[in-house]
Amino acid sequence: MPSFDVVSQIDLQEVRNAVDQASREVHTRFDFKGTDSVIELQEGAIKLESSTEDRLAALVVVLEEKLVRRNVSLKSLDWGEVEAASGARSRQLARLQAGIDSEKAKGVNKAVKDLGLKGVQSQTQGDQVRVTAKKRDALQEVIAALKAADLGIPLQFENFRD
Repeated sequence: MPSFDVVSQIDLQEVRNAVDQASREVHTRFDFKGTDSVIELQEGAIKLESSTEDRLAALVVVLEEKLVRRNVSLKSLDWGEVEAASGARSRQLARLQAGIDSEKAKGVNKAVKDLGLKGVQSQTQGDQVRVTAKKRDALQEVIAALKAADLGIPLQFENFRD
C-alpha cells in the first residue's frame, strides 16, 4: 500500500551558516557601528541583542534575509517577546521548531481527513505523520493539499513508497 511521511525538519548547518553570515554583515555595516549588536546560535534557539528596539528590528530583518537565502523556512522560528536587557539594551530569542508536536499532528490529520478522499488514512508516529492510501494519485492530492494549507510549520514529505 503506498505511503509517505509528513515531517518538519530544520537543516541546522544551514541555520548556523545563516547566523554566521548575518553576524559578519552586522559587524561590517555602518548603521550597526557602536550598537554592539549580537546574533548567536544557542542550543535550539537564536539570540539577538542590540542597543535599541529599532536596531533589534533591523537585526531580525538581516537574520531573516540570510535564512531565506539559505532555504530555511521562517515558519520554523518561534519569536519570543522583546525583553529589556541590562544597560538599556533590547534582547529577543527565536526558538527553532523541529518536529511535529501532537497539536500540529492533529491539525495535519484533520486536514487529511477533511479532504474526504476514499481509502486515505493518516496516523501520528512520534514527531511525524504517516499517510497511507490505496492509490498513488490520492497521496499526490494529499501532498498538494498540505502544501497549500498553512499549518504554521514547514512541512517536508519523505519516504514515498509504492
